[in-house]
Amino acid sequence: MTTTQFQVDVVVELKNILPSYNLYVPSFVVEELEHIKKKSRGKAKIAASVALKIAQSPPFMVKHMERGKKERVDDALLRLSSVLCTNDRELKQKAREKGIPVVYLRQKRYLSVEGHLNSP
Repeated sequence: MTTTQFQVDVVVELKNILPSYNLYVPSFVVEELEHIKKKSRGKAKIAASVALKIAQSPPFMVKHMERGKKERVDDALLRLSSVLCTNDRELKQKAREKGIPVVYLRQKRYLSVEGHLNSP
């Protein structure tokens, strides 16, 4: 939901940082965004709407991915990701501990990568 908050073109930035990667959005993330959109008001609702529109448009591909019945979204993302895009502080820390490279917003202006990117 960074795009609406800081005027960063996430699509262009990700294409530059990860040119040879397929950009997948797990289906459970789309479901979570739909839930946020439905239950929120104001800026949060607008941000979720924009994030949904971006997630469902090229170069992103929504991919059906299973999440365990009691598995949290963050835990499923850590289990499934080879590179993780997030600004969530706790999720970034967990990804670092697991050796998963993280793409995140830096200085509210551009995306940066922490960790080593392997060829896909």
